[in-house]
Amino acid sequence: MNAPLPEAVKKSVLLNGLAPEVRDKLLKDAQRRSYREGETIFLQGDPARAVFIVLNGFIKLSRLTPGGSEAVVAILGRNRSFAEAMALRGTPYPVSAEAVSDCTVLQIDGARLRQLLLENQEFAIGLLASTFVHLQGLVDQIEKLKAHTGVQRVAQFLADLSDAVAGPTEVRLPYNKRLIAGHLGMQPESLSRAFARLRQHGVEVEADKATIADIAELRMLAMD
Repeated sequence: MNAPLPEAVKKSVLLNGLAPEVRDKLLKDAQRRSYREGETIFLQGDPARAVFIVLNGFIKLSRLTPGGSEAVVAILGRNRSFAEAMALRGTPYPVSAEAVSDCTVLQIDGARLRQLLLENQEFAIGLLASTFVHLQGLVDQIEKLKAHTGVQRVAQFLADLSDAVAGPTEVRLPYNKRLIAGHLGMQPESLSRAFARLRQHGVEVEADKATIADIAELRMLAMD
């Protein structure tokens, strides 16, 4: 790969902590690939030949249920990696990956990943850490689905879009509302009702913008 990596990407779980020479070896021949919103990166059942790191934009990972409906497994943003375990084992992708905004990903050859894993203990630990992050994300998602109301899930989603600690703020919805609903384990009409109920807590949602009267109050609501 000729173009230098953004510094932030080097802090991704997959690459963080690697010595520069190890990282360079892993990323040799890695390719930047750009996708338009709605484009498919790979399909469920495709051979797993590569690992990916999101450089910008958002990626949806989803599975088709036996009934033919789509289950959203995760929405991944900048610096998140995906498909490590499948590329390592050489098994088919268990999910499909689709760009839900214009995005760029770094594609890393799976064979090179397996070779480096055998040669370098430092990288093996990093790969385990990356896999753990995915597992912890799924555990957190299940906890929210089980223990939090729809309003709390939406409140947390909006709060996570801002770095503000207190006071008023505005955030942009990163992708369409149907996808937000799927990500939060809700039907679109339930998401609309949750947005309506959040008005009494100082949240106004219009198109792709949410105006929040007090982000601290919203965070408290999400944790109650």
